[in-house]
Amino acid sequence: MPWVNQEMCNGCGACVDECPVGAITLNEMDKAEIAEESCIRCAKCHKVCPEEAVRHDSEQIPEHVEKNLEKTRRLLEYYDTSAEQQAFMERMIRYFSKERKVIELTIEKLKVLRDGMAGSAAS
Repeated sequence: MPWVNQEMCNGCGACVDECPVGAITLNEMDKAEIAEESCIRCAKCHKVCPEEAVRHDSEQIPEHVEKNLEKTRRLLEYYDTSAEQQAFMERMIRYFSKERKVIELTIEKLKVLRDGMAGSAAS
């Protein structure tokens, strides 16, 4: 999911004009914002931004990991004993392991879908 670095955005609106589905608007500070639910991930905003303010979501991976760790640490405070804390940590590990499996299976299915499209395009 693309996102806009608000400090880098100069408010020129090039991305707003280029977006084929109207997922990008300028906020009250004349900074671009992308509506995640509307974005079709076409990457046109990346290409047209003169300031390179439209960023790729992979840049936010460390931030997402830290948020997960912060949430886990915060929830861990509700458990008094070492045994309860260990059990909670095992549940969190299972949760994220399940999420990883969902992502891996989704990627596999997307590749099958992509490969099927490539075959039909060649026909």
